[in-house]
Amino acid sequence: MPKMIFISLPVTDLKRATAFYEAVGATRNPQFSDDTASCMVFSETIYAMLTTHDKFRQFTPKPIADAKISNQALFCLSADSRNEVDEIVARAAAAGGVADPSPKDEYSFMHGRSFEDPDGHMWGVNWIDMTAFAAQSEMASA
Repeated sequence: MPKMIFISLPVTDLKRATAFYEAVGATRNPQFSDDTASCMVFSETIYAMLTTHDKFRQFTPKPIADAKISNQALFCLSADSRNEVDEIVARAAAAGGVADPSPKDEYSFMHGRSFEDPDGHMWGVNWIDMTAFAAQSEMASA
C-alpha cells in the first residue's frame, strides 16, 4: 500500500472552505465528513481534512495560528502540465482564493505557481518535466 498524507487544516467557515477545495479540484468524501469536518480528496494518497476550529482544538492544545498573518507550513500539489498548473490557480482565484501570493517558479523543466485559500493556507502547484530536469542536471555535472 502506498504511503498516504492527511493534512488537517482549521477553517473558519467549513461550507465555504469545502466549496473552495471542490472548485480547486478536490472531492468531498462524505464517509469521513460531518458538520465539523470535510475530508477533501485530491488523489488516492492525498487528503485534506478541513475542520472547524472547535474540532481542530480536539487534536492539539496549541493555539490555532491565523494563517493570514503567519505561516507554519506550505503545501504543494503536483500537476500533469503547465496548463494544469495555471488552471488550478485560476480556479482557486475564481473560488475566492488569492492567486500567486508567492513568486512563480519558471524554468525550462518546471512551472510553479501558488494560491492561498480563504483562510490563508498557502498551496503551491508545480509541474516538473523530469526528463528535461535530468538532462539539465547531467549537463551541469559535466
